[in-house]
Amino acid sequence: MSERLAAPDVLRGIAIAGTFGTNIWVFADPRGPIGIIAGADDGWWADTALRAAANGKFLALLTLLFGVGVELQYRSAVRRGLRWPGRYLLRTAILFTEGLLHYLLVFEFDVLMGYAVAALPVAWLIGRSPRVRAVAAAAAGSAVVLIVGAVTVLTAGSTGADAPLPPYPATWAGQVHDRIVDAGLWRIELVVVVPSAVALFLAGAALLRAGVFDAAGTRLRHRLVVLGAAGAVLNVATTVAGPGWFVVERYLVAPLVALGLLGLVPELLFRLRAPAGPVRRGLTALGRTAMSCYVGQNLVAAVLFHAWGLGLATTFAALPAPVRTVAVAGTWAAVLVCSAVLASVWLRRFGRGPLELLTHRLLGVGVPADPTVRTGCRGGPGA
Repeated sequence: MSERLAAPDVLRGIAIAGTFGTNIWVFADPRGPIGIIAGADDGWWADTALRAAANGKFLALLTLLFGVGVELQYRSAVRRGLRWPGRYLLRTAILFTEGLLHYLLVFEFDVLMGYAVAALPVAWLIGRSPRVRAVAAAAAGSAVVLIVGAVTVLTAGSTGADAPLPPYPATWAGQVHDRIVDAGLWRIELVVVVPSAVALFLAGAALLRAGVFDAAGTRLRHRLVVLGAAGAVLNVATTVAGPGWFVVERYLVAPLVALGLLGLVPELLFRLRAPAGPVRRGLTALGRTAMSCYVGQNLVAAVLFHAWGLGLATTFAALPAPVRTVAVAGTWAAVLVCSAVLASVWLRRFGRGPLELLTHRLLGVGVPADPTVRTGCRGGPGA
C-alpha cells in the first residue's frame, strides 16, 4: 500500500489511541465521569501533563478524518451515478443508534451521536460550491468560539472542586439509570460538539481536495505542521493558565494540533518510505477497525475500572500519585496493545471490524463500511 493510501488508516489509529488516552482518565476517576466537570483534585503534574497532551487533540483528528471519509463517499456516489446523500442518510441513522447504545450502556461522553447529527448538514453541504462550504464552516466555527467563550467566562474562577459530588452508582444498572435520568447533563456537550464537528468535517473534506495525502501536497502539509506547532505552544499556555481554560484547550486549541498531525504523519510516511514495522501495522489495524476499537476500548475500561467490574478506579486512587499515574498509563498501553493485536488477527479474515461489518450488513451488499472507518486503498469512508 502506498504512503498516500496508508496515511489515513495510520492517522485514524493514532486518533483512536489518543482518544482512549483521554477517556481512560475519566474511567480511572473513582468519582465517576462527574469528576471531569469538578476538576482533578488528587493528581500531580504528570497527570496534568498527560491529560493536557490528550485533551481534544485526537478527537479533533478523528473528526477531521470523518470529513475525509464523507468526501470520499460523496466522490464514490458521483462516480457511480448514485443519488446523494441517498443511502448515506441511513448510514447516519445507524451511527446515531450505535452512539445512543454506546452512551446508554457504556460511556457518558460518547461522540458518535454528535457525529451522526453533524453529518446531516455536511452531507448536504459537501456537494455545494467552495464558497458555500467555506461560509458554512466559518459559521459553525464562529458558533464554537462563541459557546466556548461564554462557558469560559461563566466558569471563570470556579473549578468545582469544593462542590459536593453525588456518588457514582456502583452497579451497571444504576449507571444506565443515571445516564437516562441525567441525559440533559451528559448530552449538553453536543451543543458544542455538533458545530465543531461540522466545521472539522468540512475542513477535512477541503484538505483532501487540496491534496493533503498527495505526493505534491508537501507545501500544504508543511503549513499544517507550522499551524500545529503554534497550537502546541498555545496548549502549553492554556495548561499553565489552569483548569479554567479547559474548554478553550479542548475545542479551540486542540483542532490546531490535530491539523498539525494531519500534515506531519503523511509527510513522514512519504519521507521514510520504510517497510511497516509492528507499531505502524498496529496503528493501521486500529485505524481500519476504528469504530469497534473506540467502543471496545471504552467497554473494557468500564469493566476494569468501575465498581461492578474489577474496581481499579478505587484501587488506583489509594496509590501514591506517581504510582497511580504509571498504573493508569500502563493500563492504557496494555488495552491499546491488546486492541491492536486483536484487530490485526480479525482483519486477517474480515475486511472490516465487527461493528463496521454490522453496519455494512445493515446497509446492504455493495455498500462501503461505516463512516468511522476506512479511507485509503479501497475507497472506504473515514472517521
